[in-house]
Amino acid sequence: MMRTRPLKVALLGCGVVGSEVTRIITTQSDDLAARIGAPIELAGIAVRRPNRVREGVPAELLTTDATALVKRGDIDVVIEVIGGIEPVRTLITTAFEHGASVVSANKALLAADGANLHAKAVEHGVDLYYEAAVAGAIPLIRPLRESLAGDKVNRVLGIVNGTTNFILDKMDSTGAGYSEALDEATALGYAEADPTADVEGFDAAAKAAILAGIAFHTRVTIDDVHREGLTEVTAADIASAKKMGCTVKMLAICERRPDGRSVTARVHPAMIPLSHPLASVREAYNAVFVEAEAAGRLMFYGPGAGGAPTASAVLGDLVAACRNKLAATTGAGESAYTQLPVSPMGDVVTRYHISLDVADKPGVLAQVATVFAEHDVSIDTVRQQGKDGEASLVVVTHRALDSALSATVASLRTLDTVRGVASIMRVEGE
Repeated sequence: MMRTRPLKVALLGCGVVGSEVTRIITTQSDDLAARIGAPIELAGIAVRRPNRVREGVPAELLTTDATALVKRGDIDVVIEVIGGIEPVRTLITTAFEHGASVVSANKALLAADGANLHAKAVEHGVDLYYEAAVAGAIPLIRPLRESLAGDKVNRVLGIVNGTTNFILDKMDSTGAGYSEALDEATALGYAEADPTADVEGFDAAAKAAILAGIAFHTRVTIDDVHREGLTEVTAADIASAKKMGCTVKMLAICERRPDGRSVTARVHPAMIPLSHPLASVREAYNAVFVEAEAAGRLMFYGPGAGGAPTASAVLGDLVAACRNKLAATTGAGESAYTQLPVSPMGDVVTRYHISLDVADKPGVLAQVATVFAEHDVSIDTVRQQGKDGEASLVVVTHRALDSALSATVASLRTLDTVRGVASIMRVEGE
């Protein structure tokens, strides 16, 4: 039997995502009530600019006092789609203190202070859900936290930022340079006016921290994630990848070390073989590849951003939080029992593609090969082209420690015959 008294929902933020959340709650109220077991009522919407026109959003629900809204005491669930660290962290903890569960899309806050937020939720007997914080509409957090709870996840490899995937896809398909591809992404609305969070990897690093923490049952913050942006990726890098039968993708990679004693989390551009499923992810789409011992390889694919896709994930969490309220229980919280440390990037083992500008004369290749051997980095293939006393030398290594590769590059720079290191890129997805 359905309860007639509605569950009250407060919404913090009413931009692109918040407006879609409001629309779905309003237009699909009967279906949501049937799925939850009680009607839901949108009790208030906190915004900064109440006079702004918001189509389909009841003006009488708008308030600029977010603190008063979450302190009301009759709110069952707070949906937070504002973003940033403060005042959101204080608003969320205040909501917990007043008995409200929270649904958030705030990857930055969760990657920085997720452990404390989980602890506060447990302290007050409420839920904290955040499916929308990673990869938009793609169901990913709940499968990792619940569907694979009985399995051992060893690796999560994915494209979790649509802006960077769009840029690299355009560079690959059209031969455009980075700046030209970024301009197109901005014109189409895929990139913000200030694209730093995307192109420098901050957005993906926050998502990687959340994914690693859930996958490996340990605490990982954004400060633990090695991060490199894609601003230095050139059309020449894309062309080199094609010659190897690869493409370049901005990847978030979370791995359990082979000895099982630590984990790694990193975000950086990498070459992947065209045969890998992630190589076919085009435009602004996201995809995440999960490798588990019993389940094997699983791939999750779909739109990773945008108002409607993100709102879909928010509403899924809202239904779960409301059901728990009716049952007077809470869902799965933080699982960090392994307490595994996060190893530094220097301990990561992978392959590398190094492009060197060298003098075009006898003995150069032998000198370069000797440097690689001195640092215990094995060479897989070498390609050299020369003209008018200058040459380009492309070296692809076998798997080696990142620290050993860094030492190798430092030694190469000291050679008189090496004019410069044009680019260094990791090769993943073997």
